Amino acid sequence: VQLQASGGGLVQAGGSLRLSCAASGRTFSSYVMGWFRQAPGKERESVAVISKSGGVSFYASSVKGRFTISRDNAKNTAYLQMNSVKPEDTAVYYCAAGSSYSDLLKAYPDYWGQGTLVTVSS
Repeated sequence: VQLQASGGGLVQAGGSLRLSCAASGRTFSSYVMGWFRQAPGKERESVAVISKSGGVSFYASSVKGRFTISRDNAKNTAYLQMNSVKPEDTAVYYCAAGSSYSDLLKAYPDYWGQGTLVTVSS
């Protein structure tokens, strides 16, 4: 499956941004989807993961209550709604897909998309 992330940009602290991840290739609904991020000088970290049906999701403690992961299987697209963003949310955000929910939680997906840069100004 090929993944194309989009929606990054410059946003002021307290603002909102929505990232999209369009998938092509094999059946989108057969994959668990996740969003990850990597800030300068830091390791890549898991942000949010959503199950194949969308019924189960996980959030990193740093974004819980502010970010929402969702998916539209009819449109082969996953989303990350980012609200009340903070300067520490500045990072390159990556979407990823995998067959196992646990593998996504461990940041071991089967496929990675290219990153999209999110910059939050204070």
